[in-house]
Amino acid sequence: MYTGPMQALIDELAKLPGIGPKSAQRIAFHLLDIPTAEATRLTNAIIEVKERTSLCRRCFNIADGELCDICNNPARDASVMCVVEDPRDIVAIERTKGFKGQYHVLHGAINPMDGIGPERLRIQELMTRLAAGGTTEVILCTNPNLEGEATAMYLARLLKPLGLRVTRIASGIPVGGDLEYADEVTLGRALDGRREMTDS
Repeated sequence: MYTGPMQALIDELAKLPGIGPKSAQRIAFHLLDIPTAEATRLTNAIIEVKERTSLCRRCFNIADGELCDICNNPARDASVMCVVEDPRDIVAIERTKGFKGQYHVLHGAINPMDGIGPERLRIQELMTRLAAGGTTEVILCTNPNLEGEATAMYLARLLKPLGLRVTRIASGIPVGGDLEYADEVTLGRALDGRREMTDS
């Protein structure tokens, strides 16, 4: 529809996840309307994140040095490790302010349909970390979908012989949800993950 730099910008924006052609066009026109200094700041931020951001050499979270902030924090409980699929999962867990242990990022989940087997994930690095000792519990915090469940089951079988406590996050009805709208798998998991009621 457009030609030259405008169409090139729209085409590049449309490649971003969650951005369709119409959204890409809206963003492109917004970028055209903002002051040059603002557009330059955005450009510099993109370049800087590409140049300065890497993966933590220990847990494979996003880092701007050799280790991420969590691995650099001596106050974190090294005996508990939470295994997640993606660095964004760490952000979600950290928002709860309830987990004080370490993390390990797999960078994906087992998905044979897409040709992703265990060898494509950071599982060998996880095993190396656990072999070093100090960890007593591994929490499998993969997504509650087919790929996440397959990954959790694979890891549980792999970790069981190590004598570690291997746990899986509970899943079920969200707070504020209605039972009548829950599917049978979600409701079944909520029942399986039930806990004792206490006065406190």
